[in-house]
Amino acid sequence: MPFEIVRNDITKMKVDAIVNAANRSLLGGGGVDGAIHRAAGPQLLAECRTLGGCETGEAKITRGYRLPAKYVIHTVGPIWHGGGHGERALLTSCYRNALTLAQEHDCESVAFPLISAGAYGYPKDQAMAVAVEAITQFLFDHDMQVYLVVFGHTEFNTGKKLFREVQEYIDDVYAETHVQKNMEHSRRSLWQRDEAAALELDKALSTCFRDAAMPSPAAPDWNALLRQTDEGFSEALLRLIDEKGITDTQCYKRANVSRKLFSKIRSNPGYRPSKPTVFAFAVALELSLPETKSFLNKAGFALSHSSKFDIIMEYFILNHRYDVFEINEVLFQFDMPLLGSGVNP
Repeated sequence: MPFEIVRNDITKMKVDAIVNAANRSLLGGGGVDGAIHRAAGPQLLAECRTLGGCETGEAKITRGYRLPAKYVIHTVGPIWHGGGHGERALLTSCYRNALTLAQEHDCESVAFPLISAGAYGYPKDQAMAVAVEAITQFLFDHDMQVYLVVFGHTEFNTGKKLFREVQEYIDDVYAETHVQKNMEHSRRSLWQRDEAAALELDKALSTCFRDAAMPSPAAPDWNALLRQTDEGFSEALLRLIDEKGITDTQCYKRANVSRKLFSKIRSNPGYRPSKPTVFAFAVALELSLPETKSFLNKAGFALSHSSKFDIIMEYFILNHRYDVFEINEVLFQFDMPLLGSGVNP
C-alpha cells in the first residue's frame, strides 16, 4: 500500500531512500542520525562534509553507501519550544522537502523516522499527526510507497482517547456476544429440564424483542437487488465508484491502495481481494454498515463478532469515521493488519 506504518530498524529498510533526522551540521549525532551514519560507514560522513550543513525544515541527499537504501535524505527537524515558534510548519516542511527530493531522484519507495520526536522534544502525538498529514497530502498527488518506521507503540500515541473508545466498543461487543451465548445455553438446558417453563421463556423473549424492534424498513428495490445477485467484487466496486460520484484515482488513494493493485482489480472481474482491501474500499466509498456487509459478501467474506479486526472496523463505520489513516493508527496499536496491506487478519 502507498503509506504503511511499520516497526523496524530504519537502517535495515530495503527502500530506494531512507530519511535521516539530522542536525544542522549533517556530521552525525545520536539516535537515528548516529545509527544511520554507523550503518552507512565513513563514506557517508565524508560526503556530508561537502554539503555545507542544512537549515531547519530543508533537506539534502547523499548516497546510501553500505545501507540497503540507495540514498539517504537528510532533513533537520525543529526543536520543540512549546509549539508557538513555527514548529509545525517547519516539521511539515521536513517531510514535504524530503519527499520532493525523493521524487526528483526517481525513488519509488522511501522510509521516514518520526522526525523531531526524540532529543528535539517534539511531543510524539503531535509529531505523528504532522507526519501522517504531510505524507498523505503528498501521496494524493504522487505515486510512491512511503513507510513511517517506529520502534514500538510508545512512539504511537496520537489516538489515546480514540484507542480507549475502540477498546470499550470491543469489550462491549465481546460481552454482548458472551451474554447471548449464555442465554442460548440456558434456553437449551431449560428445554431439557422443563418444556413448559422453556416455552414461557421463549414467549417472553419474543415479546421483548418484538417491542424493541425497529420500525419496518421501506420495501427494497427488488429489480436492483436481482441485478446485483451475480455481481462480483470488481463489478460491485466499479458500480459503487460511479454511484458515489468519485474518480477511480480518488477511490484508491482514499483506500490507501496502490494504482497497480486497483488496475489488477479493475481488469479482472474474478479478482478476490483480501479482507483488509475490501474494508479499505468500503472506507474510501464511505459505505454504511449494511452496505459494507453486502460488499464483503461480494468477496466471500462476512462481518464477524469473533474477530477483533472486524469489530474495530464496525466501530469506525458505525461512527462514520472514514479516514483510512486514522483507522490504520488504531489497527497498528492493536497489532492488526492495516487497511490496504493485503494481509488477511
